[in-house]
Amino acid sequence: EVQLVESGGGLVQAGGSLRLSCLLSGFTIDRYTIGWFRQAPGKGREGVSCITTSDGTTWYADSVRGRLTISSVSAKNAVFLQMNSLEPEDKAVYYCATSIVTSTTAQEFNTMRKSWYEYWGQGTQVTVSS
Repeated sequence: EVQLVESGGGLVQAGGSLRLSCLLSGFTIDRYTIGWFRQAPGKGREGVSCITTSDGTTWYADSVRGRLTISSVSAKNAVFLQMNSLEPEDKAVYYCATSIVTSTTAQEFNTMRKSWYEYWGQGTQVTVSS
């Protein structure tokens, strides 16, 4: 059974940092793309960043580029999202998910589509106070 478990969310002041973790079981991240999405209250789920573990290619949404950094550790079957300079607009539930669509494709379309992703975690809440 494939399981994704996010952790690391919490409450932080604007300008602060958080590091989200996505631990996968029943699934090997090698040769796959792992993405982070977020869903703010009353809004749809949007792609934030993804990484294709085979070559380290990444993609970031314009709204987070330069503030968030995605990374992976294959030996731990884990993907991380370092979030710096957080803004109140970053408040959302953050989800990780798996895909066979590469980050290069995300670069070409400048987006991550939910339909590209198969397995999802339950999410971790990030709250940023102003």
